[in-house]
Amino acid sequence: MLPRIVSLVPSLTEAVAVSAPGALVGVTDWCSHPAGLDVARVGGTKNPKLDRVLALAPDLVIANEEENREPDLTALREAGVEVLVTEVRDVPQAFRELARVVEACGASSRSSWLARAEDAWSSLPAPRERRTAVVPVWRRPWMVLGRDTFAGDVLARLGVDHLYTDHGERYPRVPLDELRAAAPDLVVLPDEPYRFTADDGPEAFPGLPCALVSGRHLTWYGPSLAEAPWVLGEALRAAGR
Repeated sequence: MLPRIVSLVPSLTEAVAVSAPGALVGVTDWCSHPAGLDVARVGGTKNPKLDRVLALAPDLVIANEEENREPDLTALREAGVEVLVTEVRDVPQAFRELARVVEACGASSRSSWLARAEDAWSSLPAPRERRTAVVPVWRRPWMVLGRDTFAGDVLARLGVDHLYTDHGERYPRVPLDELRAAAPDLVVLPDEPYRFTADDGPEAFPGLPCALVSGRHLTWYGPSLAEAPWVLGEALRAAGR
């Protein structure tokens, strides 16, 4: 019998759903993949409705140290719920944590998508060139990737080194004038958490190539990792043409 699982992390929701169909009994309002997932919604990643989670009588709640707040996880533990907390700062760590999640959700065998994703990244050719970038994740105020981030490691493996990788904060607020003055080779604009679009983002960086990329492929650690090198690589190459 599969355990009853509540996932508080969108990318891990997708991982559990495709690895152990039927195990999920609750997910956040932001869990958009796989499409048509018909289970209870328990609020946001930062503000889950703990009463809803507990009412589902989960055997396990899956969380992430960055996505979710420790007070919520502590409250769940104190209510007697087992909580699995993941930490993902780079691609190898993502695969280790995903293997742990897949095992915890009761999958009968190693998921084929995980093997494909590992192969996609292990067989990735060395980049022909390296470029620098700033990577906004929010505006009003402007915030960018800083140190020790999964998305930063993903980009580095694709030949893009973001300029705030040594910043003291993981997601620093940086004035727009400073971002422009940093003179990156390109600006990488994901569509989440802030939804940058062709009409909302590139106009702030006149004269700089901008790559509009899928946030799911840049920041999610789950089945999307299998296609992320190709999807992101195409978007990054297009920005340099």
